[in-house]
Amino acid sequence: MKDVISSTSASLDFSTLGLSSALVENLKSLDYLSMTPIQAESLPIILSGNDVIAQAKTGSGKTAAFSLGLLERLEVERFRIQSLVLCPTRELADQVANEIRRLARSIHNIKVLTLCGGKPFGPQLGSLEHGAHIVVGTPGRIEEHLRKGSLSLNHVQTFVLDEADRMLEMGFQDALEKICIAMPEKRQTLLFSATFPKEIEKIAQQYLHQPVRVQVKETHSPSSIRQFFYPIEGEQARLDAVELLLKVHQPVSTVVFCNTKATTQSVALAIAAKGFSVQALHGDLEQKERDLILTCFASKAISVLVATDVAARGLDIDALDAVINFELSRDPEVHVHRIGRTGRAGETGNAFSFFSEKERYKLGLLADTCQLDIQASELPAKENLKLPVFKPANVCIQIDGGKKQKLRPGDILGALTGTGQITAQQVGKISVYPMTAFVAVDRSVLKLALKLFNDGKMKGRRFRVRALN
Repeated sequence: MKDVISSTSASLDFSTLGLSSALVENLKSLDYLSMTPIQAESLPIILSGNDVIAQAKTGSGKTAAFSLGLLERLEVERFRIQSLVLCPTRELADQVANEIRRLARSIHNIKVLTLCGGKPFGPQLGSLEHGAHIVVGTPGRIEEHLRKGSLSLNHVQTFVLDEADRMLEMGFQDALEKICIAMPEKRQTLLFSATFPKEIEKIAQQYLHQPVRVQVKETHSPSSIRQFFYPIEGEQARLDAVELLLKVHQPVSTVVFCNTKATTQSVALAIAAKGFSVQALHGDLEQKERDLILTCFASKAISVLVATDVAARGLDIDALDAVINFELSRDPEVHVHRIGRTGRAGETGNAFSFFSEKERYKLGLLADTCQLDIQASELPAKENLKLPVFKPANVCIQIDGGKKQKLRPGDILGALTGTGQITAQQVGKISVYPMTAFVAVDRSVLKLALKLFNDGKMKGRRFRVRALN
C-alpha cells in the first residue's frame, strides 16, 4: 500500500484536475474556490483510477472528493447503476446524495437514488424500476434489496465506503461482504474512514486493489478549541454540571455526547425538566422525527442536542458553540472527532468533558494520543444554578406542504416578507422536503408569521402551519 501524507505541494485549484468544463463551472457557481487538503491529496489519485483508502473526518470535504471522482467517470447515457456509495446512517446518506446532486447540476438527466432503512420499502422498489445512475444507501437496506432481487450491482464501476469505521462499529460487516460479492471485481473502490482500526486494514486487504493511502492533518486547529476536564462522580452530579455550564456560558448550539441510547434519553429528559430546549438523537427514532429534530437544531430553534456518536455521525452542524462529553469516549480518536465539531471556520469553541476516578486511564490515553497536558478544571460556582435558562432566539414553523406541492424556499420567504411586516433578517433557515417544509423565524415575530401564513397563499393555496417549540 502506497502512502500519501498531507503534502503541501498539491495544487488547490479545481481547474488543474482535468475535470470536465461543466463540472468546473458548476463548482465555481457553488463557491468551491479551492480544494481542501483531503481533496487536493485524494482527487488526483481518484481520477487516475486507483483505489484509495483515506483518513478524513466530517467537515474535511471528503464528500466532494469522492463525488467528483464518480461524476467524472459517469456515462450518463448508460442508464444503469454505475456507482454505489455506502454510508453508516440515514442522515449521512441523505447528505451525501444531496451533495452529489448539487455537484451534478450541470449533468442533464442524471438520477441519484437513496436506499436507506427506516423508510418504506415499496416506494424504493418503484424508484428502482425506473433506474438510476448512482445509489447512495445504508448497508442493511442495500443488502435487503439484493436479497429480494430488486437491486442489481452488476455494472458498478465506483464503490465508495464512507465512514467505514462506523459501519463496522454498527455491525455491518456481514452485509458489507454480501454487497461486495454482488459487484464486479474489476471496479474502483474508495474507502474513507475517520479512524484506522485493525478491522479497516482487513477490509482494505480484502476489497481494495493496491490502494493508495491518503492521510491529511486535522482540519480544525486545536488552538480554536478550549478544552476543560471536570472530575465528577455520579450521574446527578454530571446533570448538575451540564446545567451549570449551559447557564454560565449560554451557548446557542450545544451537543451533549453520551455512550449509550439509554443515557442519551435520560440526560435529555433531565435537561428538558430544567427548562432547556433539548432533544435526544438516537437510532430508535423514525426518519420523520430525526428530520424534524435536526432541522430545528440547525435552525437554532433547539439549543441542545443529546446524542450518541453513531447518531451524530456525519451530521452537518455549523457554528457549534460547545460540546459536552457527558461520558468520555472509549476511543481517543472519537474524542477528537467529537470536539472537532466546534471551533470551526476560525471561531473559538468550548469542549467540556466529565470523568470519574475510574476513567482516569482514558485521560492518559487521550493525553498520549493528542499530546495534551490535561489538567483538571473547576466547575462554576453552584450559585450559578439560579441563573435563568437560555432560550433560543428562533422558533421553527412546520408547513404541511413541500416539493410535491411545488413549494420552494423563495415562496416561503416571500409569504413572510411580502407585506414588509417581517424582514428577511428575521427569517432563518428554510428546509423543504417532499411533503413538508420548515422555516425558522425570530421568536418576536412568531404570532405575526403564523398569521401571515394563515391569511395568505403560496402557489395559489393555503397550507396548514404550526409552531414546533
